[in-house]
Amino acid sequence: MPQISQNVDLLPYNTMKVQSIASNYTEIDSVETLHELATQEVWNQPKLILGGGSNMLFVHNVDGLVIRNAIMGKEVVSETDDEVLVRVGGGEEWHAFVLYALEQGWAGIENLSLIPGTVGAAPIQNIGAYGTEIKDVFHSLEAFNMEEKCLEEFNKGECGFGYRDSIFKRTVKGKYMITSVTLSLSKNTSTVNTSYGALTAYLSEKNITEPSVKDISDAVIAVRQSKLPDPSELGNCGSFFKNPVIPLGKYQELKMQHPDIPGYEVSAEEMKVPAGWLIEHAGLKGITRGEVGTYPKQALVLVNYGERNGQKVLDFAQYIKSVVQEKFEVQLDPEVNII
Repeated sequence: MPQISQNVDLLPYNTMKVQSIASNYTEIDSVETLHELATQEVWNQPKLILGGGSNMLFVHNVDGLVIRNAIMGKEVVSETDDEVLVRVGGGEEWHAFVLYALEQGWAGIENLSLIPGTVGAAPIQNIGAYGTEIKDVFHSLEAFNMEEKCLEEFNKGECGFGYRDSIFKRTVKGKYMITSVTLSLSKNTSTVNTSYGALTAYLSEKNITEPSVKDISDAVIAVRQSKLPDPSELGNCGSFFKNPVIPLGKYQELKMQHPDIPGYEVSAEEMKVPAGWLIEHAGLKGITRGEVGTYPKQALVLVNYGERNGQKVLDFAQYIKSVVQEKFEVQLDPEVNII
């Protein structure tokens, strides 16, 4: 039977390192334990699923039951000469699994190295970096229906993946706990994705002309570490805002005013603009207000220098949004979940 603790401070369980008191807290290490929990009286309270706490900002205490996903395990479901289907427990650390996959000679997620958080949270956000998203290798997932108290399976189409988005952030938000994720990984380690300039520059600097998937992972790790703070040392949620997708006409207008503004084609009518560039060129890179600021090496990352109150972090984020809106007439939307 799972153990329920009362009045637990969630500061150790979120990478922004802000305080939030959960009236009830438990950790689940198996689907069986989850079924047992669903029979208890505490199950009738509002519930919040917690993974690595790397993509959420607590601004209030949590009046209800916080369930931390600690379901572990890795299992090969099927295998051919070309690919492997591997089922991974929702509580596994994402980056640790990426390294495990590389050790096994599996390709497809090397560009997603060093992304914080758990495997179970990855499809919710459709995590992505350096030209790769989890949807590119996604096969299916199993999730516990919190209302019906049963396990359900979702295929790729049913997840409704979008840019840093899925149905688990929209229509069924809070209804499911993802217990496992099955990924389709390639055994062809000679095909790599170096579409992002930062990776190409790193590989060129190292004189690597035919990079392996391990080389790509090493490059991603090096680039991320060069511009992103370690959440174990400095509170942050990684990229705080999504890169905005704007109409082509608006991008062309901005390009006339700011010739060096980067842009990436999303469709014939839309362009994606780096939020970090907008924040930096609004004069906000490296600034601080109280004990919250933008990271000096990457303006897209909001950092916590000791603030325990999540509302202060949110207030700072709103200030960033308002300045960017005023200067560029582009709206920034948070990538993190505000709790």
